[in-house]
Amino acid sequence: MQINKEKEIEELINRGVEEVYPNKETLEKKLKSTDKIRLYCGFDPSANSLHIGNAILINKLAQFQKLGHEVIFLIGDFTGMIGDPTDKASTRKKLSRDEVLKNSEDYQRQAASFLDFNGENKAKVLYNSTWNDKLSFKDLIELSSHFTVQQMIQRDMFQKRLESEKPIYLHEFLYPLTQAYDSVAMDVDLEIGGNDQMFNMMCGRDLLRNLKNKEKFVLTMKLLADESGKKMGKSEGNVVFLNEKAKDIYGKVMSWPDGVMSVAFELCTQLDWQEVKNIQKDIKEEKVNPRDLKMKLAKEITRIIKNDKEADLAEDYFIKTIQKKQAPDDVKNLSLGKDKLNVLDLLVFSELVSSKGEARRLIKQKGLKLDGDIVDSSDLDIDLNKERLIQKGKRHFLKVKK
Repeated sequence: MQINKEKEIEELINRGVEEVYPNKETLEKKLKSTDKIRLYCGFDPSANSLHIGNAILINKLAQFQKLGHEVIFLIGDFTGMIGDPTDKASTRKKLSRDEVLKNSEDYQRQAASFLDFNGENKAKVLYNSTWNDKLSFKDLIELSSHFTVQQMIQRDMFQKRLESEKPIYLHEFLYPLTQAYDSVAMDVDLEIGGNDQMFNMMCGRDLLRNLKNKEKFVLTMKLLADESGKKMGKSEGNVVFLNEKAKDIYGKVMSWPDGVMSVAFELCTQLDWQEVKNIQKDIKEEKVNPRDLKMKLAKEITRIIKNDKEADLAEDYFIKTIQKKQAPDDVKNLSLGKDKLNVLDLLVFSELVSSKGEARRLIKQKGLKLDGDIVDSSDLDIDLNKERLIQKGKRHFLKVKK
């Protein structure tokens, strides 16, 4: 065993890792042997792009791939139609097969920023409809016999629904079973997921043991959250999708609270592990400027998702438009053919907002500027005989004229 491989294995099972089942020591011993393991992480296509939370998991898969292990990038086109009830206060909308396949069209290309799909040890892309579509009702009944209602009903989100008298549908009980069967069908040695997926992954561990007398490792990753436990996500408006423009990725990371930086450097970057530990120590001891550190984080994340050039341009854009409050060089120009236009009509016509109601809310929240000054009235008529600069929020600019 080479020393550098031992260090890679140590980082593999510790960096960003919350728990390992049955334990880290057993997994470490397995990885230090000559055995090649098969591992996977599943991604349900509930949106048309992967996001930063998915990228954290894909990056961990890539670390295993670099050590020569067999990696499966699983697209949950079957489970995605059901909808994972984990942490959901109400039933998720069911999706059609066409919808989930459409959503997942770009997943492999996005994942290729981290995983090698073409090399000697290329990652495999599989769809769980391949085996789930073939299950009969008899098969489903047999698989269900390995789980109890008590197991499912004890989950926090189901308890909350019972307390608030919200319905729990039977298909939601079946989701963990369906995900569990993925482990059996692929005969894996290890599954990776966020720590909020522990229940589903442990169901797979139980089912694989019951059906094949095989022990599966489960590795849960820390969630990208601030010190209070609040996750970066859609509901907070700061989730980073991998199909976004580089400048928007950079800008969103800069909007993250300072409390998320320590874990974000650990989870979202590919910086040297010792460098990350040093950064975390400096953050704890308040030896660094949070703004400068966040800019380093934003650039590193943008670089991984996009490339070095786009990361440089995104940083330049942020410095110019946000820090120096200047308009970017590539502002879109729009000719409206009118001498004067009400601000609400202008915002809707230019597609900066989708409705006058949204425009009014934007103005009320002081999120609109005209030539650098905040617009505070929805009744404002804008003179278009000269070029005007419209700014929505911090990052959206538009030049308008007659």
